[in-house]
Amino acid sequence: MDLHLDLSGTRGHRDEIYRQIREAVLDGRLRDGDVLPPTRELAQQLAVSRTTVTAAYERLAAEGFLDGRVGAGTYVRAGAAPRPAEPAGTAEGVQPRPEWTDVPAPPKAFTTPPEFDFRAGVPDVRLFPFDTWRRLTTQALRSSRAELMTYGEPQGDPRLRTELARHLAVSRNVRVRPEHLVITSGAQQTIDLVARVLLRPGDLAAVEDPGYPPPRLLLGTLGVRVAPVPVDDEGIVVDAIPPGTRLVHVTPSHQYPLGVAMSPSRRRELLDWAEENGAVVVEDDYDTEFRYSGRPLEPLHSLDSPGRVVYVGSFSKVLSPALRLGFLAAPPALAEAIVKAKYLADWHSPGIEQAVVAAFIAEGGFARHVRRMRGVYRARHALLVDRLRAEFGDVLEPVPASAGLHLSASADRDLRGFAREASGAGVRLFSLGDFSVAARRHGLLFGYGAIAAEEIGPGLARLRRVFDSRPG
Repeated sequence: MDLHLDLSGTRGHRDEIYRQIREAVLDGRLRDGDVLPPTRELAQQLAVSRTTVTAAYERLAAEGFLDGRVGAGTYVRAGAAPRPAEPAGTAEGVQPRPEWTDVPAPPKAFTTPPEFDFRAGVPDVRLFPFDTWRRLTTQALRSSRAELMTYGEPQGDPRLRTELARHLAVSRNVRVRPEHLVITSGAQQTIDLVARVLLRPGDLAAVEDPGYPPPRLLLGTLGVRVAPVPVDDEGIVVDAIPPGTRLVHVTPSHQYPLGVAMSPSRRRELLDWAEENGAVVVEDDYDTEFRYSGRPLEPLHSLDSPGRVVYVGSFSKVLSPALRLGFLAAPPALAEAIVKAKYLADWHSPGIEQAVVAAFIAEGGFARHVRRMRGVYRARHALLVDRLRAEFGDVLEPVPASAGLHLSASADRDLRGFAREASGAGVRLFSLGDFSVAARRHGLLFGYGAIAAEEIGPGLARLRRVFDSRPG
């Protein structure tokens, strides 16, 4: 391997080579079995004599740090225990802006699956179309499309945007031209891009309360003032949006976390408000491919004639969060600026994944997968509602919902502490209190994407035992 040693400003080259290699072994940068450069090669690199390097290697070998093998080279000796590396700088060094102190550490809730997994927002990746995905990936790599391995278009793969535009028009009545679609690295990046294009520090944005925390936290780190707006049975309360708000983030088809759908009258009211106030509505349509009953409601984007709605979607809930692919449909006046923002943020999203998703949609695999998973999730949704009433009928009241991958259940007490206790007993889920700012919504959030149908009953029975064992 290449070995960086700095001999500038030093005179005792042998001792300095010895010291720096020793430090690299002790702090773990060089690990057991790593091969060091030959003495002649390192001497040429450092512009010193080979004898100097050989002497340093011999001292390290004598102290047990290196092991020379005839004809094989010089290796870090097995058993040379590393010590923790010293951090660069101190706690009194460079500090982040104050806005970042209010942002919690990235969640570890999605790392290790628990025994009973009721986490919201997690699809069943065990049913991912692995065989089809391998075939399409192989085809993409065999196509000799060298452009897949170099820098791509910030706006996204043209074929993917074309196929996605057709899919959205057929499946959701979202009519958008491919040139107004932008492929992003997940739905959260869309919020960042739109905010950077539209908002200045000190501007006012509104989010649902309770609601999905990352948009609120992200907007705050940009210096935007964020107003939590209450949600009722018809969706966000438009009359409660503060004057001067420039952007509103909503989840109208399946409100996160409550699960209610925004009523037609409330949709019209929100769009009228946006037009009257010169504001933009970000419509986050994150999981409504999975609708189980009732007629689908028109997306805000379909009702928006003046061009006030940015429609946001993601492949995370339908396919896999690991893809890190999302998209937005931008009003024509914003599209060019958002593409520029995407370029400055990370240039473009992964090219091979985009090519595979485009082929998957084009050959009908995406639609088939959605239909298959809709049936799976519909059965789990119905089973969850029945078992909740059987196990927790005296404590929880399921909130009616006809779409998505999670179900909320309201309660008359704060259950945040109970959710943490349940995690210790092998049942992972969220409480509604975790998503509230000013609103005081009590209850639990049950995801049914990651948990198999046969585990729902035993998981809720375990949860009930934890609840009954609580004092008081």
